[in-house]
Amino acid sequence: MTYVVNDNCIKCKYTDCVEVCPVDCFYEGANMLVIHPDECIDCGVCEPECPVDAIKPDTEPGLEKFLELNAEYAKSWPNIEERAARGRQGLGRQVRQDHGIRPGTRYRRLKAARNGQLDVINQS
Repeated sequence: MTYVVNDNCIKCKYTDCVEVCPVDCFYEGANMLVIHPDECIDCGVCEPECPVDAIKPDTEPGLEKFLELNAEYAKSWPNIEERAARGRQGLGRQVRQDHGIRPGTRYRRLKAARNGQLDVINQS
């Protein structure tokens, strides 16, 4: 098993996931990040860090094309080892604003999602 980045990351690139990755397996393209499947150690610490739910285990159905895309682009894109500077997160910030996500609500939303509450984005 490995983790993959899906299309929720496109034009977002909120890079909290990069900061917690113990093996630096994230690679950065022009408008999204990908995970190198051969470098990922399947620890899962990146998944709850993503505010747009763009990181999933490859065992979930329908992610085959994203596994291929992550593997392909990780070969040619540069490795990113540090979280982007605040100024570079404009796209991620805009996505959060568009969806009513307040900064700092990541863990409450994750907890609510795990408890089966459906409308976790607009909860305070």
